[in-house]
Amino acid sequence: MKRILTILFIASLFFLDGSAQTKRPKSGQLMYYQITEQGDTVLMESLDPVWVFPKGRKMKDNDWRKYYKLVYNFNKVYPYALVGRKMMAQVDSTLAADVTKRSQRTKYINDVERELFRIFEKDIRSMTVSQGLVLLRLVDRECGLSAFEIIKNYENGFAANFWQLVARIFSHNLKTRYNPKAGGDDAKIEELCKIWDSGEWVPFYYSIFMEYPPRVVIQRETLQSEVSN
Repeated sequence: MKRILTILFIASLFFLDGSAQTKRPKSGQLMYYQITEQGDTVLMESLDPVWVFPKGRKMKDNDWRKYYKLVYNFNKVYPYALVGRKMMAQVDSTLAADVTKRSQRTKYINDVERELFRIFEKDIRSMTVSQGLVLLRLVDRECGLSAFEIIKNYENGFAANFWQLVARIFSHNLKTRYNPKAGGDDAKIEELCKIWDSGEWVPFYYSIFMEYPPRVVIQRETLQSEVSN
């Protein structure tokens, strides 16, 4: 009996030593530390920022899902609206300074249209219908014109009416102006714009999805088209 206990004891020491077992790979990451004046070692770690929603916000589960979807879509399309504002200002400035003939205007607008297709067609085609609708609201907010007015001003009335008809098929109205004071989705979009402009978008997005917002990369923010003499 003593012999058996001795063998078991020696075997246990052998396995506890770890030389006869497969060691688990190390996981995790090293933590920073700081030594205090008293000589104690204190481990240090930084926590990701979180967004605390204000009191009084009450939504049902389905409403929260819609809101999260809006946040996700907004993150994807708002950079395009901001770039669109810059490009429209560039077009307006060029038309005012360099265009003297109607033929020049027509050719320049056509060149801009082709350039915009080259820059944005692939990205916009990959958007969902709901993302496209959010983009239209944001374009109105940034440019101060409805989608119908933009088409009519830079193309013609026939084109504007045609795309208005297409929009109607998808239960949307290109003439509807952005109006956050009326409530609804525009009010929610305006709230997201303010969070973005305040520089708190990243922690806000992280608090919802527990991951950092995907970065939207746009080829260019200015147009290369010029007015031909």
